[in-house]
Amino acid sequence: MQKPNYKRILLKLSGEDLLGQKKFGIDPQVLVRLSEEIEEVKNLGIEVALVIGGGNIFRGVSGTDQGFDQVTGDQMGMLATLINSLALQSALEKRNIHTRLLSAIRIEEVAEPYIRRRAIRHLEKGRVIILGAGTGHPYFTTDTAAALRAIEIKADVILKGTRVDGVYDSDPEKNFNAIKFNEISYLDVLKKGLKVMDLTAITLCQENKLPIIIFNMNQKGNLKRLLLGEKIGTLVGN
Repeated sequence: MQKPNYKRILLKLSGEDLLGQKKFGIDPQVLVRLSEEIEEVKNLGIEVALVIGGGNIFRGVSGTDQGFDQVTGDQMGMLATLINSLALQSALEKRNIHTRLLSAIRIEEVAEPYIRRRAIRHLEKGRVIILGAGTGHPYFTTDTAAALRAIEIKADVILKGTRVDGVYDSDPEKNFNAIKFNEISYLDVLKKGLKVMDLTAITLCQENKLPIIIFNMNQKGNLKRLLLGEKIGTLVGN
């Protein structure tokens, strides 16, 4: 069997990835597909950590437009990520994949509190871990949470699943002449103002030499092919 390129990964998904054909909430068919793809990766012997956004339910930024203050809006967004995390945990466990949900805010009846050493131990025991509630603090996105947690658990790479097949110099959904980058440096991402991850997340990855791969998660099989060395998406690194 072909050997995967990475031993331990952090997969970052947006809440919108769970929408599927819906305009709001969670599409059960998407959960089934994601759990199948994660199972394939697990079968390669890869340790998997997941961070999911909450934008399909509530976005902290949009909450300020609805009259909530920033802190309250972000806290509501953290709870939305936990709803998504619970949904994905259930889908994974239906496939007999041992999973642990760890939350950055204390909610013991629902999830374990996030403790770095415990998270690493779960990975070593072959469990998928889902890291919910962002960083546990307002003003930080789930992109920043993904970067922080990946560094803490010593992941080899962050894989950010999107609906486009990499990083472009402009929005490929609006500009048909947009140019795709196969590889790009952290510095160029910042200089060009590309919407890869937020500034804090990119800076964290740059300082800790943690590579990021942006790829299309909606294309079935992309995740496994990427981990087996196929050139998919855009590599952000040094």
